[in-house]
Amino acid sequence: MNSTSAADLFDLLDWKRRVFALYAEIRGAGDPVRAWKRWKSVRAELFATHPQSPWPPGEHGELAYFDYEPAARVLASVRDAPPMRYAIGTSGDGTYAFSRFATARFELAGKPLELELYWLEGYGGGLFVPFRDATAGRETYGAGRYLLDSVKGADLGMETGRLVFDFNFSYQPSCSYDPGWVCPLAPPPNHLDAPIRAGERLAT
Repeated sequence: MNSTSAADLFDLLDWKRRVFALYAEIRGAGDPVRAWKRWKSVRAELFATHPQSPWPPGEHGELAYFDYEPAARVLASVRDAPPMRYAIGTSGDGTYAFSRFATARFELAGKPLELELYWLEGYGGGLFVPFRDATAGRETYGAGRYLLDSVKGADLGMETGRLVFDFNFSYQPSCSYDPGWVCPLAPPPNHLDAPIRAGERLAT
């Protein structure tokens, strides 16, 4: 959503500061479940009270989640991939430019899976990992969810040289709450056949 005034931009800056601080706290936490509960609590406060909330003014709802699933926290091995530029489609009419630079391989519920890793083209760049799984359109947002988005602060870190993929921290893009927001969507290579019942889900 476009911010035009100085006040809007400083509100956005404040939102980013809070999210970056939250994920720094998560990365430093020794207990993933406690970190997840903290993540949910801070998100609930931001969505309900912050001027940059993705919810439309006066239409605050309730964020819904699957129960924490320990098996949905995995470590992903990163492998180089031939660079490929994507104009990733959005919920609006435009696209965002990303470059695939690697893939991340992991196992979930005994099934080997892979997600492409994208780097945002533009000043500073950033890691972006969207995905769409078999719950999409029924239990989760139809266009997919986000796992990592370092431009927005959503970064779970690394362990033993592997990316932390904790799907309990996956969340819906802003356009799922208000179509006025424009969000990049999960491209076909990151569509997974497996259902991932962890993280944010549709409210019932």
